[in-house]
Amino acid sequence: MKSWLTRLKQATYNTTFMYNLRMVIAFSGTAFVPYFLGHQLMTIPLTLGVVAAGLSDIDDRFSVRIMNLVYTYIGFFVTAASVQLLFPYPVLFAIGLIASCIGWILLGSLGRRYATISYGCLVVSVYSMLGVHLFEHWYTQPVLLVTGAAWYGVISTISFLLFPVRQVQDKLSQCYSSLGDFLFAKSNLFDVDMTADSYQQSMISLSLENGKLVGIFNDMKTALLTRLKGDRGQQDTRRSLQYYFVAQDIHERADSAHIDYQKLAKIFEHSDILFRFQRILSLQGKACKDLSDSILNRDKYQHNSRFEYAFANLRKSLEKLRHDQAYDQIWVNALFSLYQNLKAIDAQLRNVETVRNIKLDKSKHIENQLKDDDLKGWDDIIVRIKQNLTPESVLFRHAIRVSIVLLVGYIFVQLTNIQYGYWVLLTALFVSQPNFNATKRRLRLRILGTLGGIIIGYAILYFVPSVEGQLVVLVLSGVLFFELRSKQYAQATAFITILALMNFNLDGLGFSAALPRMIDTIIGCGLAWLGVTFIFPDWKFRRLPRSINRSLNAQCNYLAEVVNQYHQGRNNGLNYRIVRRAAHNTDAEVASLISTLATEPDIEQTQKSLSFEFLCLNHTFLSYIAALGAHRDKVDDPEILSLLDQALDDIQGALLRDEMPDLTAHNMLQTIRQRLNQSPDESPKSLIILQQLSLMFSILKPFSTLKQSLSHDRDDKATELGSL
Repeated sequence: MKSWLTRLKQATYNTTFMYNLRMVIAFSGTAFVPYFLGHQLMTIPLTLGVVAAGLSDIDDRFSVRIMNLVYTYIGFFVTAASVQLLFPYPVLFAIGLIASCIGWILLGSLGRRYATISYGCLVVSVYSMLGVHLFEHWYTQPVLLVTGAAWYGVISTISFLLFPVRQVQDKLSQCYSSLGDFLFAKSNLFDVDMTADSYQQSMISLSLENGKLVGIFNDMKTALLTRLKGDRGQQDTRRSLQYYFVAQDIHERADSAHIDYQKLAKIFEHSDILFRFQRILSLQGKACKDLSDSILNRDKYQHNSRFEYAFANLRKSLEKLRHDQAYDQIWVNALFSLYQNLKAIDAQLRNVETVRNIKLDKSKHIENQLKDDDLKGWDDIIVRIKQNLTPESVLFRHAIRVSIVLLVGYIFVQLTNIQYGYWVLLTALFVSQPNFNATKRRLRLRILGTLGGIIIGYAILYFVPSVEGQLVVLVLSGVLFFELRSKQYAQATAFITILALMNFNLDGLGFSAALPRMIDTIIGCGLAWLGVTFIFPDWKFRRLPRSINRSLNAQCNYLAEVVNQYHQGRNNGLNYRIVRRAAHNTDAEVASLISTLATEPDIEQTQKSLSFEFLCLNHTFLSYIAALGAHRDKVDDPEILSLLDQALDDIQGALLRDEMPDLTAHNMLQTIRQRLNQSPDESPKSLIILQQLSLMFSILKPFSTLKQSLSHDRDDKATELGSL
């Protein structure tokens, strides 16, 4: 009995199992309740309602979750009813289609939950077109769609009440898992056989991993904030907040760069020192993965005992280098700084379980711990919408593009009277993404998935002729669609195609619907491709200089805050974490932007090469600032503080105002080099500051030159486009 209870408890810790169980219950209800009632056609809108609700599901605290469900049901009913009532009047329907599409997409500018609800309403609008002739009364299908959505809402709410912090803990687990991937990517920079090409590739991989991690951190912050508002969160949630802060601190230290890795590989290629650093970084990556599993399985994290031995041997190797006159002591000091940083990460991991015993000060409001990005009132709503009423807004371009694509699809269906033509609109809606690269990728996967789903669906209809068997297949297909939709898009498309065939076979149209669905999918994909290629094409509005300038401004703000803390003392308060997060967010934005350049039709090889060079330098510079931030503490040496202030001014001039300073004019570099060479007389803190300033200035000129070159290239291209 005890063993059975233990297995049951472990099953409830398995998020995937519990999510799939929820979907099994939801789809089973919509499939078999109408079957037992003798109203099998009801299964179609009820099932589509579950699908739309599942796509609109938002993680939030209980009170806001209930509000979200109410908004969702109202939106679903209004959308479905509008389709039913306007469908007989093509002109009015076309006007309503384009207006509602633009409105729903722009609603996403108000925040994540509004974007999710509006997307669900768009899906319901097309689902309603598919079933507009199924029922006699105009209100029947809207009511059934909302009933299916409400059925899913009841199940998801019960799941939330049983496991209120499950989503937070899952996201926290993802944070540490992604942090482990980041550390593995970082360890590749300590490859002794590194070449210029392999270094650039490693830096690009590191920057992209950093972007993924920052995105997960942002999702984690949102999940924490909504539960902790007013400090009404559960104790486990408040503990998760501390784990989140620990992860951010580890990230800052892991992203730090104390040395030029290419030179490091050449200087120490015949020493064991690089292997030891690489091994510790890999072990720390594995430790983060282990911690992720511990959070997911509610186990106590056990710190690897091999760390103590590995750090002891690394320390011995560093001491040998310190007494070896063949190596420049500036490099050895930098390695010691890196060693101290890794030791600090080790201490965070070793002591992370003590976070469980932290008692938070409940008198502190959550706004003192996390920045709240939620709406503050009607003024905020108006400001956000106005910000997106311009072709420079990605959301605005996407809204216009999708609305025109759906309108063209609707006109095509009306003119050709193609069988099951509204699958054209459904395909175009699902495939269309805000940028060219994502849309292009989905086109291929959608077609392959649909073809696979039709082949499998045909076989199922032939070999499983019974209604009961097909309902079981419908349930399994729905569950697998939701399980795979964010992991394997082609496979998810195959299962939603099977679900659609099973659904429409309830109306006796399963076999006849298969081939038209394939044709409609190809047409819908073609419309989506034409839309993203010719309607506000992404590359004409993607201003690389604007993203670059945002990133450089954020990095300079981050550096300014770090310099200020060397004056005032270490402070990990809200303002510091805001500027640090902004620097990493904009770095991730630049990385994402540049990584998709190769897919754009007008990209030049030279521009592509310069962009990837900039990507590497941009993340390298951020890593140098992160190292300063990781070691920040109050410094009393007036000359060091003066150097920091002067360095900040010079860097801001070079990166923000294109005013490359004459570093020899105020003896900046000379002073830094002299003090680095007098290392025995310097404090460890001063050595770290001097070393980081030296690294920053070593790449400042090529960094600034690349920035100007990319800005001028894009400005010239924008001028050419404007003159056409």
